Order: sequence, then structure tokens, then C-alpha cells
Amino acid sequence: MMSAAQTQATLESKLEALQCHFTWNLDQSTTKLFRLRDQLKDIGTEEGYSWLGHIYNLQGFIHYQLGFTDDALRFFSRAAEAFRQMRNTVSDEGPWLVVNHGNLAWLHHHLGDTAESQAYLSKADDLTNEYPSPSQDKLHPEIYAEKAWTLMKFGAEKKLLAADYFQRAIRMQPDMVEWHSSHIIGLVNAFKYSNKKLGADILEKMKIAKEHDPENLYLAALYLEACATKGKQIESEARELASRVLRKPISSYSGIKPLLRLYTMYVSPDEAIDLAEEVLERHPDERYLKRCAAICYKKRIFLHRDNPLEHSLIDRAISLYEDVIPLYPRSSLKRKISLANIYAESKHQVKADQIYEELLKSDLDAEGAQMLYNYYAKYVHFIQKESYKSIEYHMMAAAVPQQSYYRKNSIRTLERIRERNRNRMCGEIDEFLNNMQD
Repeated sequence: MMSAAQTQATLESKLEALQCHFTWNLDQSTTKLFRLRDQLKDIGTEEGYSWLGHIYNLQGFIHYQLGFTDDALRFFSRAAEAFRQMRNTVSDEGPWLVVNHGNLAWLHHHLGDTAESQAYLSKADDLTNEYPSPSQDKLHPEIYAEKAWTLMKFGAEKKLLAADYFQRAIRMQPDMVEWHSSHIIGLVNAFKYSNKKLGADILEKMKIAKEHDPENLYLAALYLEACATKGKQIESEARELASRVLRKPISSYSGIKPLLRLYTMYVSPDEAIDLAEEVLERHPDERYLKRCAAICYKKRIFLHRDNPLEHSLIDRAISLYEDVIPLYPRSSLKRKISLANIYAESKHQVKADQIYEELLKSDLDAEGAQMLYNYYAKYVHFIQKESYKSIEYHMMAAAVPQQSYYRKNSIRTLERIRERNRNRMCGEIDEFLNNMQD
């Protein structure tokens, strides 16, 4: 007879073998988890309907990671129900529940409820045996698809892995239109993260996916954006797409954000603002739309400095950011930084200083601190004209051992200062950069 310790070890070994969020190496900073939580909420339940089970599963995992176990259990239960409704099959059970049962097995294990954990472990095993993968030694396509959709929400490497998993799922089950669309969206996002240009092959895949999924306006907006980067005139198509997006339920999947980005960069930043305001007028209480509108105004202010800025435009930008920040109380660090920078641009440096000072005193995790140090380094250089202080904060950003755009940006800035060799801190910079390579 096995001892209690042996039984526990056996259970944990079986749990580790499950395919679910707890075994997919999704550990993230608190900053990222809160941001993801809000992103998933902004998808909504209408536009995100075909992914509702996946959304709730990921929400459950995120809430567990954040310490909200009751909410985690509630979301996992919602996920199971959503899958049953979406698949609309005779049986309540199916391979789409394997991940969910795995999550529940892990959650109950962490809660110390061994009996419930083992029960869900058995359910996951039973489904895996009942619905084996069509391809030997590979996962079931439903599991590949959920894993892919989940990994899309994380870093660049995971986005590339997500594209591969979607491909595997599609090869085994090619009739799932939303898998094709999400595969292409994930692929495009992976390219953006790596700053690589989309090739003609990806553009053609986008076109085909768009034709097969004509109601996916998010994909349609991405396709037009890709065409615009290739020099194609897209104004009339963009306006036609805008009229369709305006009729959609409010969701981060509706296509409004990439459409506004498209307008800002390739149609007219002022028309982008007009469009954002029109959508907001129709749905004045939607936090996601306020967020999108705020971004439009920010881009108009900072990307088009050649055009004269009206006070009313800056005032509206400030008003929107002040409205949006409380609506995302645990994921608004970047928005607070944007607000500070807008204040600085409008010659309200005292208010900008105050925001930065409060942020620098706040309790941030490594990811948040690194981003703040990078932005503050630029702020003190361009606004406060304190080059030495700027260098110190770039060093602080670079010293955070977390790979990110902000770290790379600070390191590049320090390298450029060292190369110019005109600053009295060049010796310190050289020593700092050399120590980083050791």
C-alpha cells in the first residue's frame, strides 16, 4: 500500500502530464496578469463567442495566479458551460473539455481537495482516451487550438509557437474557420513583435482567411493595414470597413482598434479621431472605446507634431485619459505615463512631474518598473533637460533582468551615448554595459 507521500507524488506526476493552463508555462508578472485580465474582459461575450470557453479558461487561470481562487473556480465552471453551448452536440462531453477538466484538477489540488482533484483528473483522462488524436503522438486538434489561442496572448516566442499549434490543429481539423483566422492573426502579431515585414505569402494567406471569414472585421482591418504598408491605396475600403465596424457589438474583437490605427497612419489622424468620437457617441459608457479614443488622441499629439495642436484637442486627450485610468485600476501604468507625457506636451510640466513622482514611489513589479524607468529617462532628457539623470534611469531600466522592448531601447540609447563620447558619464556607461555582458 502506498504511503500518503507516495500517493501525493503520484497525483502530482499525473497532474504534470495534463494539457492545461497550469502546465503550459504561462507564468507572468503581476502587471501582465492584470493587463491580460482586462484584455479578456474587453473581448466581451458576443464577438468573442466562438472563443468564450477559451476566454473563461484563461480568466480562471489568471485569477488563480492573482490569488482570487473563488473567481478562478467560477470562471472554470463558466468555461465548461460555454464549451457545451458552443459545440452544441448531443453529448455534453467532448475533447474540448480536456483542458478545462485539467484546470479544475489543478485548482482543486492547490486548494487541498484531493478527492475533487482526482475526480477531474479521471475525467480528463477518460476524455483523452475516448477522443484520441487523429494523428499518433500528437495532441487532439481541440487541445492544439486552445493552447494556440492561449499562447497568442503572451510574448513573441509564444506567439510563434501558437502559430505552429494552430497549423497542427488545422491540418487535422480543417473545417474550423475561426482557427484559420486566429492562426493568421497570431502570425501577423508575431511578425509585429519581431519587427519583421510581412511577406507576400502572409499577405496572400490573410486575403484567403478574410474571404473565408467575411464577418471577422478584425482580420479585415489587419489585412487593409498590411496592404497599406505595401503602398496600396486603402482609403475607400477603410471607410467601407468603418461603416461595418460601427454596426458591430462593442468588443476588442470587433476590429475598431486596428481600424483606428489604420486611419491614423494611412487615412488621416483627424478622421481617426472623428471615427473614435462617433463610436463613443453611440456607446458612451464603453471603457474599451474610451481607451481606443484616448490612444487616437495621443497618436495625433505625438506622431503629427508638424500640425498645429489645438488646445481643445489636448484637453480632450487629457479628459479621456483621466476617464479611462480609473476604469482599468490595476492595468493603467502605461496610460498614466501617457497622461504625464501629454501634460508635458501641453506645457503643464508640474502635473507631469507629479504623475511621474507618484509612479516612481509606487509598488511596481520588475516589468512595470522597467517600463517606467525607460519612459522617465526619456522624459527627464527631453522635458527636464537633465541628461545625467536620464542616463541613470536608462541604466536602471537596462539593469532589470527582463527581456523587453524597454530594456533594449535603454541599452541602445546608452550605446549611442557611449559611441558619441561627448558625455562625462561615458566611462560609467562603458563600465555598466561591459558588466552587463559578463
